[in-house]
Amino acid sequence: MDSVVVDSSAILAVIFNEPGSGPVIPLLRGALLSTVNLTEVHTRLLLDGVPSDFAWERVQNMGCEICMFDEEQARQAGDLVGKTKLYGLSLGDRACLALALARRATVYTTDRAWKSLGVPVTVEVIR
Repeated sequence: MDSVVVDSSAILAVIFNEPGSGPVIPLLRGALLSTVNLTEVHTRLLLDGVPSDFAWERVQNMGCEICMFDEEQARQAGDLVGKTKLYGLSLGDRACLALALARRATVYTTDRAWKSLGVPVTVEVIR
């Protein structure tokens, strides 16, 4: 299987059983997840009232490979601001794209705008 990066939105779609989550489920074990996106998912669950330990275990049990947000990705995420500013992408979104660029991976997201970015990665929009 080619490398797959999952955006926070794709993980949350699975957790909340939202439309489009079905095709993502079999990709999760071994999919790449940036520590920035891990933080986003954990934070969202906490804001929804999920106890911290349960929220953390829920994400950890998905089987994703957690990837440290390193210097190279930090620079790439910063450099992406020019291409993504118009679309309002967050640091987390750019961190996800930076990981996909670094690993030459396909990225899965719910954000349709990513298809218009002109970033040299394959973007799969799940809904």
